[in-house]
Amino acid sequence: MTPDDLKSALGSGLLSFPVTTFKPDLSIDEEAYRSHIDWLDGYGAAVLFAPGGTGELFSLTPDETARVTRIAKASAGRTPIVGGAAYGTAMAVEMARNAEAAGADGILLLPPYLMFAEQEGLIAHVKAVCDAVGIGVVVYNRDNIVLTAESLLRLTDTCSNLIGFKDGYGEVDRVIEITTQLQDRLVYIGGMPTHELYAQAYYSAGVTTYSSAVFNFVPQLAQDFYSALRKGDKETTDRLLKEFFFPLVAMRNRKKGYAVSIIKAGLEAIGRRAGPVRPPLTDLSASEMDELKALIDQIV
Repeated sequence: MTPDDLKSALGSGLLSFPVTTFKPDLSIDEEAYRSHIDWLDGYGAAVLFAPGGTGELFSLTPDETARVTRIAKASAGRTPIVGGAAYGTAMAVEMARNAEAAGADGILLLPPYLMFAEQEGLIAHVKAVCDAVGIGVVVYNRDNIVLTAESLLRLTDTCSNLIGFKDGYGEVDRVIEITTQLQDRLVYIGGMPTHELYAQAYYSAGVTTYSSAVFNFVPQLAQDFYSALRKGDKETTDRLLKEFFFPLVAMRNRKKGYAVSIIKAGLEAIGRRAGPVRPPLTDLSASEMDELKALIDQIV
């Protein structure tokens, strides 16, 4: 898939990032992961990010990220797979190259580890990853990498395979400036935790697609919300926000790290294998699992 092909695919529909399934001993459960990717493939995601933030990339070794990418690519049919890269520049370059070798159609560049940096350093970081691969790169704007419109203009001038901007920082005025200044040079993706809560505001800012975490365990509901958003069906989006997303986020906000843990718990709640989260994350309690299952049962 060329960078332009990936750019078109990313803008064509709802996106998601599968959880990485683990066994009780925290090793990767390949059989469950293949089954999960195959199941999601039947619900029409335009692109899957594997592994992404909800895929616990931060808890995987570089070798494991390539392994997960390879499994996803082999199991996803025609659905494009975007691999992940992160941490310092040298490691991000290595992870990007490994993902490309594993068959990934593109790279999602997650934030570097620990250090905050000036725009010049962030530009050099993104450029190094883009220069290392021939496939398309999407930069994830959040935490330690928050780019300006000027920086993105410079990067798109020098990196022909930088094709996407995913925002998880939440400054809509910054997003509006970026979409206005760069126009169609990039595809724009919403990446806030439980982005459905922010989707209407981002849609108005020119961000017409996003990655949905809940697609992991209620894929049809996620598609219904996305379809209603694109049609301007506010009655449906408001109903789903009130009946499902607001209660889900209230549970998610109880403890740090639950943005990932609650997605894995959702899969377990519907009877599909996901396994535990890896430390330093923690799993939901038994009572919280019961509460989550009740929420899912009343909406699907």
